[in-house]
Amino acid sequence: MQPSRLLRTPAAAAAAAATALALLISGCSSGSSSPGGAAAPGHTKEAGTDRQAPNGSLLAPLPTAVPANLRPYYDQKLSWHDCGVAGFQCATMKAPLDYAKPSAATDLKLAVARKQAAGPGARLGSLMVNPGGPGGSAIKYLEQYAPQPAAVRARYDMVAMDPRGVARSEPVECLTNQQMDRYTQTDTTPDTPAEVNQLVTAYRDFAKGCETHSGKLLPHVSTIEAARDMDVLRAVLGDKKLTYVGASYGTFLGATYAGLFPSHSGRMVLDGAMNPSLNSRTINLDQTAGFNTAFLAFAADCIKKKNCPLGTTSPEDAGKRLSAFFKKLDAHPVDTGQDRKLTESLATTGVIAAMYDQGAWAELREYLAQAEAGNGRGLLALSDSYYERDADGHYANQMFANPAVNCLDLAPAFTGPDQVRAALPAFRKASPVFGDNFAWSALNCAYWPVKYTGATHRIQAKGADPIVVVGTTRDPATPYTWAKGLAAQLSSATLLTYVGDGHTAYGRGSDCIDTAINTYLLEGTPPAKNKRCT
Repeated sequence: MQPSRLLRTPAAAAAAAATALALLISGCSSGSSSPGGAAAPGHTKEAGTDRQAPNGSLLAPLPTAVPANLRPYYDQKLSWHDCGVAGFQCATMKAPLDYAKPSAATDLKLAVARKQAAGPGARLGSLMVNPGGPGGSAIKYLEQYAPQPAAVRARYDMVAMDPRGVARSEPVECLTNQQMDRYTQTDTTPDTPAEVNQLVTAYRDFAKGCETHSGKLLPHVSTIEAARDMDVLRAVLGDKKLTYVGASYGTFLGATYAGLFPSHSGRMVLDGAMNPSLNSRTINLDQTAGFNTAFLAFAADCIKKKNCPLGTTSPEDAGKRLSAFFKKLDAHPVDTGQDRKLTESLATTGVIAAMYDQGAWAELREYLAQAEAGNGRGLLALSDSYYERDADGHYANQMFANPAVNCLDLAPAFTGPDQVRAALPAFRKASPVFGDNFAWSALNCAYWPVKYTGATHRIQAKGADPIVVVGTTRDPATPYTWAKGLAAQLSSATLLTYVGDGHTAYGRGSDCIDTAINTYLLEGTPPAKNKRCT
């Protein structure tokens, strides 16, 4: 079962597994709450049925002057210390739990890390990175990302902050490890009313656990609040403008920052872009189609090989074979050599995880063949990497932070099982293999304990410096149409296209993409209009 829509780069998951991973759907996403809990400036509430925001629904910028009651946060000094990782320094930054009512008694402590510029060349300032999620640890990502590219690292202090509710920054907590094991095995393709009730109960219990363990934090983990934290950090670091590389959901966080603080927005790379004008149901449906495109690309490659476990006739036939395999697992899970068997839900998650990066296709072929022969260990490992479950059975906080942000940012995709049933034909059309799973997985926010406070909107960021939006033509998690949509909204955006497979493009093997982005970060010159790379 996929508890929520995950949007993060394959590189951000490298610590969890050597293969690619992570994505998916949720009942909610994009959008954000305003500091006081009402709709943010320029927002309108959505009913969850329109495809996108009305033309007049713009995210309005915040006043440029810092309010007096927020000045202590902007004026704070960070105390840096050795992180324990070679070359990295860490610090803790204070941020108000509620920007509308800041109080030292409820301040959040947000974890920050940096790797200082070492030259050669003059220092250009700080470059903040975020790998997406929501819920991905930016600090963990920084530790992997900072060594590359060398030319950019030499000129910038590489900086990351785990967003509120994430990893080292007041993490949202929901379930025990044992409860998560049961949760991830819940059937998300229910065939009977009893199985629908079991799924609903799982969502309710998950939400109740989050409320029990993190109730005070849940109303204040929106994307807008995280973007406001980024502006505090920008000021504390001494930068007049924010330089930023955000991937996947990190593009929504970066675009939100640009919309709120256009005069503070410097060089920004938004790679694997989201479209903030889309509602949650559309986002889920678009992703369903995106993963279908990715699967067909995998299948087309697979059937050319003699050992393809999905046959050698056509991608469509391969999809039918995979669906039949999932159905078989639904009735008879296979052994994995552990106390957990490979269920339909865990196998589906493992396959979806491999769609993030074509580099995982060879492993997926091998693991599918093994599972069909009765050994589910490989697909279970892929599923565990997606859920960030380590060898000791411990789950990272990402699977808790992700719905906490998503369910606050937008209205639920569905409010109950009847709406899911009505939408199944559209989801099945988008993906005959994954449609049912994606549709039922999008029900989770219907039972969230905190009402959503965000809404769909367009982001114009008028007055911001040039922004580079990057889209991959066969990206499963953030479909290429989203990148085009975001680039069309942002007043200063340039769209950079990677013609290929996988999720995100920067740092994944295209010299054309990397050169264009590195040049922009180092010299401030965006790529040529409509530039396409392979």
